[in-house]
Amino acid sequence: MKLSNYFKFFLSVSFLSILFSCSKDTKSLQNGTFTGKGDGRNGAIEVSVTVENGKVTDATITTDNETPEIAGGAESAIISQFLKDGNTDNIDVVSGATLSSNGLLSALDAALDASRGFSPEDVTFNDTECDIVIIGAGGAGLTAATEVASHGLKVIALEKMGIVGGNSNYSTGGINASYTKEQERLGITDSPEVFYEDTMKGGQYLNDPSLVRTLVDKSAAIVEWLQAAPINADLSDVGMFGGATNKRIHRPKGGGAIGAHLVPRLHKAAYDQGAVIRLNNKVIDILEEDGKAVGVKVSYSGGEYTIRAKAVIIASGGFGANPDMIVFYQASLKGFGTTNHPGATGDAFPMVEKFNAQLVQMEQIQTHPTVVKGTGIMITEAVRGNGAILVNKGGRRFVNEMETRDIVSGAILSNPGKTAFLVFDQGVRDSLAAIEVYAKQNLLAEGKTIREMSDKVGIDGVALEYTIDEYNKGVEAKHDKDFNRNPASMERAIVKAPFYAIEVEPAVHHTMGGLKINTKAEVINKSGQPIPGLFAAGEVTGGVHGANRLGGNAVADYCIFGKIAADSAIEYVKSAQ
Repeated sequence: MKLSNYFKFFLSVSFLSILFSCSKDTKSLQNGTFTGKGDGRNGAIEVSVTVENGKVTDATITTDNETPEIAGGAESAIISQFLKDGNTDNIDVVSGATLSSNGLLSALDAALDASRGFSPEDVTFNDTECDIVIIGAGGAGLTAATEVASHGLKVIALEKMGIVGGNSNYSTGGINASYTKEQERLGITDSPEVFYEDTMKGGQYLNDPSLVRTLVDKSAAIVEWLQAAPINADLSDVGMFGGATNKRIHRPKGGGAIGAHLVPRLHKAAYDQGAVIRLNNKVIDILEEDGKAVGVKVSYSGGEYTIRAKAVIIASGGFGANPDMIVFYQASLKGFGTTNHPGATGDAFPMVEKFNAQLVQMEQIQTHPTVVKGTGIMITEAVRGNGAILVNKGGRRFVNEMETRDIVSGAILSNPGKTAFLVFDQGVRDSLAAIEVYAKQNLLAEGKTIREMSDKVGIDGVALEYTIDEYNKGVEAKHDKDFNRNPASMERAIVKAPFYAIEVEPAVHHTMGGLKINTKAEVINKSGQPIPGLFAAGEVTGGVHGANRLGGNAVADYCIFGKIAADSAIEYVKSAQ
């Protein structure tokens, strides 16, 4: 994928491009050695770039938190191309290491900025005001920003990280929706009633029924909203996910990852509609007057400033990357890895104490069952939905692979070593584009035969051959006699060489608890009343998912309630005029 200047702007906005009226490209590179910093998948990436006679002569990575086995090849390729071209304008983002690639490119750009005499320390933000301010520029924040800006209101979205998207960047599944035009086109029978029951059952009936009903009833409309201009998302592929009765997870053609597809489109749409999005701007407090939310206090590299606003939307995400907070609410998860981006630390919760805001179900923390051992890289549920099985070291299946995430995670943890192996064939790989990303990350163990693949990962090959043979009989009979797996997820027998395996383990994935909201996305206080001017959407909220989130419901949640929060805030602002 080529990273044009325009697209690169939307992935990593520089302060300088906003604040300096002159073009930085018109200034020559100055001789010397300069440093730059960007945000990768696992944290900061820092580089040192040397310029001699106005040209780049050397570039090295000085700080790198990325996983070498996954990002190393991508980083080497980018550095090599950078040294050849002397700029980042035409450098390919390496598929499978998109976040690491963008972090490195941002760091290199920052070093070039420094050579031209521009520095983030030179940036000054002054106190200002707007109609609506949004805390966070992940999926919920970008959705809200797009909707607010499209109605002509002045909106500023503040993102503490150096890149937009948050956890949405890591989303590989899709968006759940029922009774959609895409389902009708593909001949899939589904209904809001079945979707509602699946979600309530998956959440062990701890979900807020009114929020689930809103999620379900607005799901088809949000798919059409995302598919239309200015977002123009491709949600034409509909597949099967765990806990679902029917195929309802909508994703890009071929089963591509939803996050990498949707986040840049939401970002571009928000910008095109007129939203202001400031990166590396961390909200440290919400302003309060007479019980109302009236703005925010912001910290950045140059100091602090305030934004006065008529309404505040909290879209700052969950706390899955805050191990202390995780253990405080769920001690059993001590020592678990996480799939979350580094910024998911629950910053908003202390800021709402002054409003007496109500928190709900904070102890409900989900693990994702198929995370590559020791890496935090999640393998999408769609791999199982398209036909993969889970086996233990003994080569035996031990669970219905399409059960809800809590059940599958618990089953894996009961295995010796607390891991399992995701096993599939070339037929499954051909059916799902997301698997190619894992292949490029060197995550797949491969064999021309089942026995060869088994030997590479230490599975009992004889037992696995028997297990696969029995599974294939179930595919042919459209009945899983061992675990009663949904036949809709058993459309492919495991027969086509080569064969693949990935060792996986559960890791902290989603925090279901958070701010209590109503169906208008208004934040509710401990007296059960809406807090004037305060709205919230996405993983920072609680009640939608109950004890367990179904795969595909997070994207539905942040898009649907992100838009609702925007519409409610717009209504609130206009009613006060």
